[in-house]
Amino acid sequence: MMATGTDEDMNPTRHVVLTGAPAGVGKTTLVHKVCQTLKQRGIRLQGFYTEEQRERGRRIGFDVVTLDGQRGKLARTSDGHNSGSRQQCSVGQYMVEVEDFERIALPALLLQKDESPVYVIDEIGKMEMFSRRFVKSVSDILASSNFTVFATIPIKRQNPIRFVEEVRNRKDVQLFEISKDNRDSVLDAIVETIETSHKRQKLN
Repeated sequence: MMATGTDEDMNPTRHVVLTGAPAGVGKTTLVHKVCQTLKQRGIRLQGFYTEEQRERGRRIGFDVVTLDGQRGKLARTSDGHNSGSRQQCSVGQYMVEVEDFERIALPALLLQKDESPVYVIDEIGKMEMFSRRFVKSVSDILASSNFTVFATIPIKRQNPIRFVEEVRNRKDVQLFEISKDNRDSVLDAIVETIETSHKRQKLN
């Protein structure tokens, strides 16, 4: 577990971010557990998570799913990609469905004037970077003093993604590095950090 910043009073945690490798370490599963606990404590959540899609045992892509059950495509392998999409964006073997992603994800990130939800964003990664509107939405939420963000990002790599690194290095972000060894034991710490931050934002 890591945290950015050295003086908690000067730079109190406002956002909680999970990272970890390898793929499949359990970040999204942990996100679900955290969200379930926060809901039980009466904290309003808004946002989305990413879900792997398989066909006959083979991974064919990823869906974006909002916390209220709306679903759309994030990416598909090239043979299952909608060739009619106006934007052709690829990450490895996957073609990113930018329009479908924006249709589902962006409404879930609309700023709420009269409420202070915790914004769940799983994830802020390379595929999502093809949407400038997504980057702008996330930037606006992070910059607001009224909201807490609970997000996931990829592990830091040799060729870093600029916006991901900006999120990682924010002084108001507490970063948890998830592994198979700590993914169960770190749940309570994540929940308590988010809950404390959320209570602080509501007092602003």
